[in-house]
Amino acid sequence: MKTLVTGAAGFIGMHTCEALLKQKKNVIGLDNINNYYDIELKKKRLKELKRYKNFKFYKIDLRDFKKLNNLFKKYKFKYVINLAAQAGVRYSILNPQSYVDNNVTGFLNVLENCKIFRVKHLLYASSSSVYGANKKIPFSEKDGVNHPISFYAVTKRSNELMAHCYSHLYNLPTTGLRFFTVYGPWGRPDMAMYIFAKAMKNRKKININNYGKMFRDFTYIDDIVKGITNLYNRTPKKTKDQTNKNMSADTSAAPFKIYNIGNNKTVKLMDIVKFYEKKLKLKAKKNFRGMQQGDVEKTYANINSLKKISNFKPNTKIDKGLEKFIDWFLSIN
Repeated sequence: MKTLVTGAAGFIGMHTCEALLKQKKNVIGLDNINNYYDIELKKKRLKELKRYKNFKFYKIDLRDFKKLNNLFKKYKFKYVINLAAQAGVRYSILNPQSYVDNNVTGFLNVLENCKIFRVKHLLYASSSSVYGANKKIPFSEKDGVNHPISFYAVTKRSNELMAHCYSHLYNLPTTGLRFFTVYGPWGRPDMAMYIFAKAMKNRKKININNYGKMFRDFTYIDDIVKGITNLYNRTPKKTKDQTNKNMSADTSAAPFKIYNIGNNKTVKLMDIVKFYEKKLKLKAKKNFRGMQQGDVEKTYANINSLKKISNFKPNTKIDKGLEKFIDWFLSIN
């Protein structure tokens, strides 16, 4: 039995594939290898995965329904983990069309094929960005999410609504995963952890948004992957429990769930900078500036629901995670 992982050349996708491969699962990886960031990094991730005999890769774009459909016909997937997406909050403000094409149309093609081939469980990536202008801390899955402040968040919330509809109409079990600021080895070059490390190493200025008053629920990649794999075989059942207050009682019986996956702690951005200065043995050149469009001051995950269903517990403290990330970064730069 084969498992499909989309976005296999991505940061979370690569680590998820590797975890499943180590569990002796047969994994089919899919990615379009787009140029949103360094293609060479994506190729290096794939090279790591191709060391496993139980891994096979296909370069396919989710927007190509025919090619995706042919892949489903060939392998008759029963489990699908959809991690492919056009990422990036700020880029979505500049190029919203790309997010509709990749995150909405692409995800619709995944849902359609999961429906046609009666997939047992579809897990898919959502994001903490769906909480948008929510002021209630920590963020809970039961909170309203009707005020997104980036177009990226709009597409991720759309994915959740699309999945709910397919769960309700076609009895397709779906689980949405709201990731909170993931970091670690093989991380994305457009994320703050990587940007800061690169700029500081090259003695260049780093931009500090909101004049340093930024807090994030930084979550180490191993903890994220543990959350994903713990849910892998936990197929949602029909239930009358409402995952979200915005869903009416008559539709809440769908085999549909949404979970936060975070560290359940907040860290001040300036503390990350101080750690980098100590680790790299140099003083950061800082450019303090105001809040950027699409950004939020604080993220903080309530993970009680995930703990209850899978005994999830993040184990990586921020200093240990940063140590591993910087060691990896220095090894390739």
